[in-house]
Amino acid sequence: MTEFTVDDLLADIETLVCCESPSSDLDAVAHSADVLTGVGKALLGVEPERIVLDGRTHLRWRFGDGPARVLLLGHHDTVWPMGSLETHPFSVQDGVLRGPGCFDMKTGVVMALHVAASLEDRSGLSILVTGDEELGSPSSRGLIEEEAQGCAAAFVLEASADGGAIKTRRKGVSHYRIEVTGRASHAGLEPEKGINAGIELAHQVLAVAALASPERGTSVVPTVLSAGTTVNTVPAAAAVEVDVRVWDEEEQLRVDREVRALQPVLDDAQVRVTGGINRPPLDAVSSAALYGLAKELASELGLPELTEAAVGGASDGNYTAGLGVPTLDGLGAVGGGAHADHEHVLVEELPKRTALLAALVENVLAKGSPSIQTNPVDDSGRARR
Repeated sequence: MTEFTVDDLLADIETLVCCESPSSDLDAVAHSADVLTGVGKALLGVEPERIVLDGRTHLRWRFGDGPARVLLLGHHDTVWPMGSLETHPFSVQDGVLRGPGCFDMKTGVVMALHVAASLEDRSGLSILVTGDEELGSPSSRGLIEEEAQGCAAAFVLEASADGGAIKTRRKGVSHYRIEVTGRASHAGLEPEKGINAGIELAHQVLAVAALASPERGTSVVPTVLSAGTTVNTVPAAAAVEVDVRVWDEEEQLRVDREVRALQPVLDDAQVRVTGGINRPPLDAVSSAALYGLAKELASELGLPELTEAAVGGASDGNYTAGLGVPTLDGLGAVGGGAHADHEHVLVEELPKRTALLAALVENVLAKGSPSIQTNPVDDSGRARR
């Protein structure tokens, strides 16, 4: 088993956590990329390729002359605003590491770099660290899919589920904005001459919420709503944002069709739907072979038996799985509290988890993807998801 020193891991995690990088602050993310470049160069001896798309900074290391066979995937942006270090300073106390973004997912990025540094031969390895994952990867999706194409495995360094469980299923995500146009009028003098966009929006909110299917695990949730301008004016415009989570592609397409088919209820009101599918589901078929390998390797390394979890949140692993690339997610930090005040990492798990990742990477680089068929094809030639 490759041994990793806790102190070395902690030093690099501290460096990244102490460089704040909220997704919406392009300068902060660019500075974070500078800091990450320094950490990576010190470990790997080479600087990454710096890729700026729509002002957002991503980093990529490629090793060897041939195509990538293994992709290590992570992100260096966080949900924490600038100034969070003042209220949530980096600390290590009683075996618990704390700080903004430590769990989601700067620890995972450090783990990936240390694993790469431990390899005698890095040929066929690619590391991609994006800067906009917390926003839904608007600029980096194409980059992720390009880098993953043809890989034998994509290992996603997002934090683990509860108890260190590997994430073998993730829901797919869709986002919509429903905009209603009505007609303004004086709410007291002549309300009948208006078309109340707020009332129309209420109809649409009820209609879209009814598209949920609890028995299939499909949630359709109206979230941010707005309507009107002044208290004495019939609203001429209103809007609602909608968050959709699904376990399977069929459900994602069903909801998409039905949201786009929404029609106004009030005479002369207009309804406009924008947005759509953001991330496809990461299904169990995509992760089964690699999870089986991870369990075998964990046993060989003398580590506790691995467990798996299905989670409602999405990651960039949804994109790689959507391409049919075998994908294993949740390989990063063990701890909890992502996006919350109690965000933390369990220090004693760091070397164990990093050793498991190293074993996975070495195995797939040497032998290729496990032999289990990961993307069966039906009679039409279309991949069954």
